[in-house]
Amino acid sequence: QVQLVESGGGLVQAGGSLRLSCAASGLTFSMYTMAWFRQASEKEREFVARCNGGSIYYSDSVKGRFFMSRDNAKNTVYLQMNSLKPEDTAVYYCVARPAATDSDPYPYWGQGTQVTVSS
Repeated sequence: QVQLVESGGGLVQAGGSLRLSCAASGLTFSMYTMAWFRQASEKEREFVARCNGGSIYYSDSVKGRFFMSRDNAKNTVYLQMNSLKPEDTAVYYCVARPAATDSDPYPYWGQGTQVTVSS
């Protein structure tokens, strides 16, 4: 079965950086769209970034500060987060869906990793 395992979360001061990783298994990685979502306490889940083939898209709230990449040889995606702000505090989820179903909801979710940015 598909498994997504995030790592790299933690506590950082505002202005700092963190890199999240997501190791995927049980899927043909190169044929999947990978994305990151986040959910802050008592807020709706929010799209952060996605990578489909060579195209990467970001939400306006993170554009220019966060950078997503993927290593198909390692079945891993990364989210480099720079210039972190307290409002970036959330649980970050790695998600996946077959690239051929890019209009559908993401069926596969990781367990999430907590990112906390102190002011």
